[in-house]
Amino acid sequence: MNKNILGISAFYHDSAASLLMNGKVVAAAQEERFTRIKHDQSFPQNAVKYCLNEGGISNDDLDFVVFYEKPYLKFDRLLETYLAFAPTGLKSFLTSMPVWLKKKLHIPREIKKALAGYKHNIVYPSHHESHAASAFFPSPFDDAAILSLDGVGEWDTSTIGQGNGNKIKILKSLHFPHSLGLLYSAFTFFTGFRVNSGEYKLMGLAPYGTPKYKNIIMDEILDLKEDGSFALDMDFFNYCQGLTMTSKRFDKLFGGPPRKAESDLTSREMDLAASVQSVTEDIVLKMARHARDLTGSSNLCLAGGVALNCVSNGILAREKIFDSIWIQPAAGDAGGALGAAFFVHHQLLDCERTYETSDSMSGSLLGPKYENDKIIEFLQTNNIPYHYIKEEDELLDKVSDAIASKKVIGWFQGRMEFGPRALGNRSILGDARYEKMQTQMNLRIKFRESFRPFAPSVLYEDAEQYFEMDYESPYMLVVAPIQKDIQLSLGKEELANMKDPDLIKRVNVKRSSLPAITHVDMSARIQTVTESRNGRYYRLIVKFKEKTGCSAIINTSFNIRGEPIVCTPEDAYRCFISTDMDVLVLENFVLLKTDQPKEAQNAREKYIQSFNLD
Repeated sequence: MNKNILGISAFYHDSAASLLMNGKVVAAAQEERFTRIKHDQSFPQNAVKYCLNEGGISNDDLDFVVFYEKPYLKFDRLLETYLAFAPTGLKSFLTSMPVWLKKKLHIPREIKKALAGYKHNIVYPSHHESHAASAFFPSPFDDAAILSLDGVGEWDTSTIGQGNGNKIKILKSLHFPHSLGLLYSAFTFFTGFRVNSGEYKLMGLAPYGTPKYKNIIMDEILDLKEDGSFALDMDFFNYCQGLTMTSKRFDKLFGGPPRKAESDLTSREMDLAASVQSVTEDIVLKMARHARDLTGSSNLCLAGGVALNCVSNGILAREKIFDSIWIQPAAGDAGGALGAAFFVHHQLLDCERTYETSDSMSGSLLGPKYENDKIIEFLQTNNIPYHYIKEEDELLDKVSDAIASKKVIGWFQGRMEFGPRALGNRSILGDARYEKMQTQMNLRIKFRESFRPFAPSVLYEDAEQYFEMDYESPYMLVVAPIQKDIQLSLGKEELANMKDPDLIKRVNVKRSSLPAITHVDMSARIQTVTESRNGRYYRLIVKFKEKTGCSAIINTSFNIRGEPIVCTPEDAYRCFISTDMDVLVLENFVLLKTDQPKEAQNAREKYIQSFNLD
């Protein structure tokens, strides 16, 4: 059945659009990449325009527009919650209602205003149906259990489902306010990070602490059952009725008020991070075991914001509860736009599903691409010095030399990634063997906290040489231990530094022969790279291996702290010129920092301040 289906997510965080044509994912992108507002929640008009242009169609050619959740049911949950806590929730109620009354209750109006000429109905699957569809339908499985774990959709916060052929079914749900995602976000808030943005910081901070508060969480806050379901004691939380995540009782339980944003991190925050991370892992494992029992399937698909917890994913993979696991690379709300479109195509229209042995996400490289003619137009219009290298082999030779020489590379090629991870098309690259690279890239290029780890890209065929893993991780969503063969013995000074309250001293301890990507707990968040998925990026790492004998490099997203990943050549150049990156590669054009005019490099502070801290 030949249908053009546009999926949309909007008005909460990470608004996005996706386009299915005849069941194939043609395009998908987050609105933040176009507006340069991180986690942009506005209607994704730029992402929609891009998707339609990529598909070569207009609004009139759309057969279905699908919104990723049921807004009236979500509004029902908000009203019931406010009434249950009245009058204490009045301030929160008065804050949220204008947005609902102006936009969120009028999704059909907003969509038809943005898509002039669209005359068909708008379809509304539930939030967790969209997540489940995004997890299963693009997966490489004909049959799988599905775990969707997030903060909250309408009422559901976690669901267990099953996918078979071209159908999915939700089997079991956990309901608001009892939510694993909101529990994790509560600790994100309490440790001084931004909710819906800083959860990955909390995960990165956890290995610096010990889970000394885990028993307190389990005894006082959480009633956890064997099947992974749980109830939270809501006296410790404020997200139902207030403008904060936690209550005064939470403060008392954990020895004082929340940490102020940007203040020094103490052992309390590190231990709290370690504790809630351990609790999260326990819950996910219990839910996974129950999903296996319910479905009898040997495969698992994951989606929802909690599926971006790559530490938990790594433990789940090593536990071997399932033979195979596939995680939607855009697991959060952005991916809901894609799942919503898939839901209509397979579930409602009953279109046949053919699944591929890898997956049908095209490496999640579903965003805009800029050809050489567009790039040279930008460079020449702005009088930007560049070197054009026509032959790919020569280009890769020069770039791999630069990486091996401890240079930091802005790497911009092919289609932009869909989802939160840069996968080698909008990436900043560096030499993982250089022990000072982590601190240098954090403080001088990303302008972010020194404790934050960097991830490696590694040739898939060589991954087991460096990491304890026997599976692919193409979307950088799994953490695995560093192989003992490349770990280094630590002397007295290094062991002392490992316990030092100064995080920079801990970060700078050389723990392995790949020190820049080895986290303090001897682990790494890994992207396995193949030629079929990653093309030129794969060939770059092969060239680097030929020169150095090492087939792993640092891959971090092409942006600074608080900025969305770059989308256009203009975005890439602004980031390059305002940071300490040495080289920028825009397809076949190589730009050297030393060639650039000094006046262009004077805008650093203005650039950094143009993005809100995440």
